[in-house]
Amino acid sequence: MNDPWKLISADEARRHLLAVPAVSGVERVPLRAAAGRVLAEALVATHDLPPEARSAMDGYAVRAADLARAAGGEAGESFPVGGAVVAGTVLGRRLAAGEIVSIATGAVVPDGADTVVMVEHTQPAPGATAEDGYVVPGGRVRVTKVPPPGANVVPAGDDVRAGAVLLARGRRLGARDLSALATFGWATVPVFRRPRLAVLTTGNEICPVEETPGPGQVRDSNEYILAAEIEAAGGEVAWGGVVPDDYERLRETVARLVAENDGVILSGGSSIGPKDLTGRVLATLGPPGIVFHGIDIRPGKPTVLARAGDKPVVGMPGFPTSSMVVFEAFVRPLVARLGGETVGDLWPAATRARLARPYAKPASREDYLRVRLEVRDGDLWAEIVPGGSSAISNVLFSDGLARIAAGISQLEAGAVVDVRRFS
Repeated sequence: MNDPWKLISADEARRHLLAVPAVSGVERVPLRAAAGRVLAEALVATHDLPPEARSAMDGYAVRAADLARAAGGEAGESFPVGGAVVAGTVLGRRLAAGEIVSIATGAVVPDGADTVVMVEHTQPAPGATAEDGYVVPGGRVRVTKVPPPGANVVPAGDDVRAGAVLLARGRRLGARDLSALATFGWATVPVFRRPRLAVLTTGNEICPVEETPGPGQVRDSNEYILAAEIEAAGGEVAWGGVVPDDYERLRETVARLVAENDGVILSGGSSIGPKDLTGRVLATLGPPGIVFHGIDIRPGKPTVLARAGDKPVVGMPGFPTSSMVVFEAFVRPLVARLGGETVGDLWPAATRARLARPYAKPASREDYLRVRLEVRDGDLWAEIVPGGSSAISNVLFSDGLARIAAGISQLEAGAVVDVRRFS
């Protein structure tokens, strides 16, 4: 690139990231293992739901036409109880004219019946025997309050019609989705293969977590941050370790990891100083090579995206706070896209809160504030946690990120902001 510091906007960076195609491959997994996976086919209802008319109340199933001549039961009209239907059973025959059957909530309404009278709107006729509130078959029952035709009956297909699309291709499956899958008998589920992403850290100042840092060194935390974030976003992780500021070693390591995985995310060395090798190494990957180097955001400005064919390689800032912010704002949607998920809202699970103090920034830049959330007089307030991108305490002691979009230069105290809570 002629100008490695030609910043692009946050929205443009997202467009480039979401242009990376999903990984290929579909597999079938047991329903018990489907939570969190991305559906590779649309789920179409194979039958009506409910498949038969069901009772919405405990009571008696009857024909509305027969009820019309027994309004209120004041003339002594009563109905013979021809049977009982509980959940999991059926009457097994058509309801005869003038007959009534007791029915439990959720049970199948007998063929021929079209209305259910609530049990509290009935009473046993003289001489009838009742058990558990119902007149036993062979007895007679009076209707004391006549419901309108069709009352308390859930028709077949009232919830879902056969052929309706319930779950779209590209949907990440949650608990409520598993309910639909189980209901329609999907014991195994077609899902996209999880993308496998390698993570590594670069820098002479970085040492493995199990070692004691030497003078000027810090333990590697970014590799663990990125690995946890990738797994939470639906990916699998390959560990690349720590690579020093050695151009050839870094180039060889990145090239190997790209060949072995669906993408690579590395932290450190993404700026343009003499010891910052990430941009130089990523430029050798091509084609198409580096897509952008620098986003007009804070923190996380020196973020790099390169592509080796369809495989993305993201160079992240070295400071842990910057890496966490860039992942939440940009890389999480990329991982979801790689896994076949249909990515809509790029800032999901946002909480609305009032900014506790004024904030100003350049209008072109998108900022991510680490905030602590507090309830005051019934309103949710976002208190900015102090500290720059080199600190970790402002993430550790905050509840989430408030995104201040480009186009905004100043916010007064009390302004409403969108906050993404840390998981």
